[in-house]
Amino acid sequence: QVQLVESGGGLVQAGGSLKLSCVVSGRTFGIYRMGWFRQSPGKEREFVAAITSTVGATYYADSVKGRFTISGDDAKNTMYLQMNGLKPDDTAVYYCARKNGLGDYYDHNTYDQWGQGTQVTVSS
Repeated sequence: QVQLVESGGGLVQAGGSLKLSCVVSGRTFGIYRMGWFRQSPGKEREFVAAITSTVGATYYADSVKGRFTISGDDAKNTMYLQMNGLKPDDTAVYYCARKNGLGDYYDHNTYDQWGQGTQVTVSS
């Protein structure tokens, strides 16, 4: 059983930066994938970024490529999302998630462990 807890959200002006953290508790086995998703009012949850354990491959939504960076720190059991050049359209609740094995990294329906979310608000 794995538990995920996000933090680091807040209010920032357009063009600013935030770094989100996701603390992972519990044991994980084999190959797994961690991802960040976001959801704003009236919209479906959308993929932001993902990273695959052991392989280290990373994936990004086109809307955040070149601005966001996903990473992990095994010693701290924490995954990060560094967000630079933030835009008002980035405003959303951001969630971290985990799934076993490989597969569609962009599909939130395939992830089975979720955090509670952290609010990111970007003002213009």
